[in-house]
Amino acid sequence: MSRNRAVAALAAATLLTCLLGLPATANADAGPLYRLVDTAAQRLATAEPVAASKWIDGGPITDAARAGQVLDAVGADATTHGVDPNYVRKVFTDQIAATEGVQYTLFGQWKFAPAAAPTSAPDLASSRSAIDGFNKAMVDEIALQWNSLHSPACAADLRDATEAVANARGLDPLYRQALTSATRSYCTLT
Repeated sequence: MSRNRAVAALAAATLLTCLLGLPATANADAGPLYRLVDTAAQRLATAEPVAASKWIDGGPITDAARAGQVLDAVGADATTHGVDPNYVRKVFTDQIAATEGVQYTLFGQWKFAPAAAPTSAPDLASSRSAIDGFNKAMVDEIALQWNSLHSPACAADLRDATEAVANARGLDPLYRQALTSATRSYCTLT
């Protein structure tokens, strides 16, 4: 491994450790969906190191095989929790699409400004390990908040949580848009 790759891998590991270690900011006014939305935002934050890795290695942004593995895993986890795996798969389909959207935007920015493009990238496996951890936490939270996600108050709770998370994490317009897209299927009345 070259020195630049080693430094990039260490930086990525540090970033992902920080992301995983960030507790959901306690916000009593944010409602029951705050922790779920906060974890979705943390998962979206992996888009940049993943995009950098794909940029350097020339890999495609859309990876149908990996997406299929993720959807199968979260569906199985949902079944274990006793919640509808099809609902969970839809939620994660939106999350994956939002993450890809961020990556496509980053690729576009790097094409317009090649000097800003990454010259080293973290190991994709470490990013995917962090993503898997976020996925597990999100399914756990979906199971805990099942009734809230399927209540008439869900839309308002989601709006409040999304705004609180975006403010607490200082999300820029791109990540705010991605978070809204990632969470668009959360509310379902039954």
